[in-house]
Amino acid sequence: MELIDRYFPEFDSAQRERFSALTALYEEWNSKINVISRKDIEHFEVRHLLHSLAIAKYVKLASKDSNGFPSGSSVIDVGCGGGFPGIPLAIAFPEVHFTLMDSIGKKIKVVEGVANALGLTNVEPIQARSTDVHDRKWDYMVSRAVTAFPDFVRQTKHMLNGHKATDEFDFILPHGTFYLKGGDFKAEINPFGSRAKVQSIAEWFNDEFFETKSVIFLKQ
Repeated sequence: MELIDRYFPEFDSAQRERFSALTALYEEWNSKINVISRKDIEHFEVRHLLHSLAIAKYVKLASKDSNGFPSGSSVIDVGCGGGFPGIPLAIAFPEVHFTLMDSIGKKIKVVEGVANALGLTNVEPIQARSTDVHDRKWDYMVSRAVTAFPDFVRQTKHMLNGHKATDEFDFILPHGTFYLKGGDFKAEINPFGSRAKVQSIAEWFNDEFFETKSVIFLKQ
């Protein structure tokens, strides 16, 4: 995992071992259940691992203590597919609880298999649609461009815990949504005004794949 080591030297040996195991695990699962295109599996480290970890880079830089998501907090990955960005983030933040949600059962089966193989006890896979979940809330939300950003926010905002000025997280990292998206989406975020921040991933990772890729953060 040359790129992981280059951009995240702070990861310990256990985390590096898990990242190293991911390629073979997904190649094996992909031979049974096609969740990643052949073209993408050939560029797995860049297009899946590093892309997912752009959120880790963002939260580490944005948090007061540089540790990222607060220990004990909860994160929901909506439309996780085969486990991105949720699985890499769960490896990066072992003290944070990650719920990986997708409406397609075979994709959740892959998430379960990978999480079990890696011994990730902080991952909870669930098969559901965001519009059907009304009995739980999470501190943070992550996703990888499942739809236009305003539509995504409208369909999922009821799943986030409200952010209060007195909340201890206010001094670490505000509650909100982290959304991986490419291309020109200026019109999509304009309605959110100053609540929405955009970070170009190319400023962190030197690969042409990230030239048009960004992390959108929407404060709750």
